[in-house]
Amino acid sequence: MSFEEDVAKAHALLQAQAQAEQQAEEELPDAELAAAVAEALVQVRKQNPLVGSITNAVTMEFVANAQLAIGGSAAMVYLGEEGQAMAEMGHALYINMGTLLPLHEEAIPAAARIAHETKTPWVLDPVGIGIGGMRGRILLELAACKPSIIRGNASEIIALASLWAVPMTTGAGEHSRRGLVRGVDSTDQVEDAIAAACALARFTGGAVMISGKQDVVCDAERVVRIFGGSALMSKVTGFGCSLGGVAAVFAGVADPLVAAVAASCSYKKAGTRAATRSSGPGTFKAAFLDALYTLDSGEIAERITAVESVA
Repeated sequence: MSFEEDVAKAHALLQAQAQAEQQAEEELPDAELAAAVAEALVQVRKQNPLVGSITNAVTMEFVANAQLAIGGSAAMVYLGEEGQAMAEMGHALYINMGTLLPLHEEAIPAAARIAHETKTPWVLDPVGIGIGGMRGRILLELAACKPSIIRGNASEIIALASLWAVPMTTGAGEHSRRGLVRGVDSTDQVEDAIAAACALARFTGGAVMISGKQDVVCDAERVVRIFGGSALMSKVTGFGCSLGGVAAVFAGVADPLVAAVAASCSYKKAGTRAATRSSGPGTFKAAFLDALYTLDSGEIAERITAVESVA
């Protein structure tokens, strides 16, 4: 072997070693996050956190059943005084903007203010953003209450960032013109909403979940990608709403990023498993709740596919 070949071989070995060390450093946060996600499920089943929910009337039963299946305790309310009471006495609060009634214009902001003042973690699902003036007025009031977790599809996340006028470091002009929703459906892709989600996370100091074929969860420092699930999840109403409700359960025992990732991982794992045991949307929903109930803490974090630093 020539001198030049020896040098090239040594250089290659050093480069491979450097890459291995860099990869080990990059994988460390994944391992730490995976451990925290697994522990969050253990703590949910140990503590049985109580979550008060002001949520979509169409999906209320599914939200409650999913919260129970994962290990939490569910309380569905709609009156202002009840929402405020749950914000004070519960481990977390869930607010879903689905099927609004006139009383919600006072009830929802009042409950969110109590949660903010008492430092009770709370989750916001801005479903239907852009439909009607009352929905917009409520969401504008909620900005000051800084939700711990925001969950939505790509269009909802972009639209909320625009409504709250949060500064975005990348793609600001592009995203401020998008975020159009078709009812409760997204017209944008998950990738389109990452800049808006990170901006919202910086604004609230919490975490943001973008739901899609691959979920993305971010805070001000990290972007986490979660894979799995099933196409049948889009054939049953309430999967997004109940995911927000389950995120609130996890928020009762863990910090916002860990809670959001744990909820998303749980849904992706349970959805993948339920798809192998069902013949259509009806049996899938039942199989999904069973899968959620029987999840093992050691397996949910395997849904995490990447953890990236926010630029």
